[in-house]
Amino acid sequence: MELANFLHDGKLITIPRKQKAKEVLFDALIDKFEFDHDYSEKEVNEILAEVYDDYAILRRYLVDTGRLARDDYGHHYRRIKK
Repeated sequence: MELANFLHDGKLITIPRKQKAKEVLFDALIDKFEFDHDYSEKEVNEILAEVYDDYAILRRYLVDTGRLARDDYGHHYRRIKK
């Protein structure tokens, strides 16, 4: 599955429906984050907003799929090693 099929000028057009395509997207997105670095919610939003206007949904997917960890208050995020 090619991630480029869902991008136009570096921006995500739509979130893929098929799970395999979503996994490719999420793997590409998580590579924008460094290990051993704490990110504020604002920083995460800024990184994801470069890719898609609805950055909140992307943030939620990355947390829900175990790629990003979020503190109990949603203030700090950290990339998880898989």
